[in-house]
Amino acid sequence: MVPSPNIWHHTATYEIENRAFDRPRLVESAMRSIAPWAGRTVLDLGCGTGYHLPTWAQEADAVIGVEPHADLLALARRRTKRIERVRTLRGTAQETGLPDSSVDVVHARWAYFFGPGCEPGLTELDRVVRRGGTAFVIDNDPTTSTFGGWFARGYPYVMPERVEAFWSQHGWTRTPITTTWEFDSRADLEAVVGIEFTRDLAQEICRSHAGTTVDYAVNLWHRHY
Repeated sequence: MVPSPNIWHHTATYEIENRAFDRPRLVESAMRSIAPWAGRTVLDLGCGTGYHLPTWAQEADAVIGVEPHADLLALARRRTKRIERVRTLRGTAQETGLPDSSVDVVHARWAYFFGPGCEPGLTELDRVVRRGGTAFVIDNDPTTSTFGGWFARGYPYVMPERVEAFWSQHGWTRTPITTTWEFDSRADLEAVVGIEFTRDLAQEICRSHAGTTVDYAVNLWHRHY
């Protein structure tokens, strides 16, 4: 298990980031067009503080959040304690602790699945997703958009060609989406930039980018089972 430098250590600021990302809900709309989750069992893999669990619970028959970090899991449980159809478990992408063929839709957003090296997690998906189910993985696209340019500078070891080849070779399909970060204040934007990039790069970004909105490209990967 590799610690996440943003949400693990800056939970409150990451909550701001969650609220800022994709306010037009373009990612959710694309997912819905590929595999609706109404009346089905949804697994949010690496659910963090459970930010997305109430959204899935509005339509899903059952929602399961799996998270390895005990403190984040406690926050997810607090967030969903009054939602009967949600349960949360401590586990990892490689070992969810779920029965075979027990979920219909999987959502993993910036959690574990970053291309080469995540094969054990894919094996676990093969085990827990029912026939006819669908898994979604959302990651950053460093080849386009303002945020993508920042990401490419901040994480030069993430090679998009290798990542795309990995997912394609494993039978996944890519849907590119350009959405936005939209912050309520400049202070919020600068705080989030500060937990996503090194201090020097964050300062440079904040000097060069005006306003509170950033165009932001992601890849939505999916696979049907």
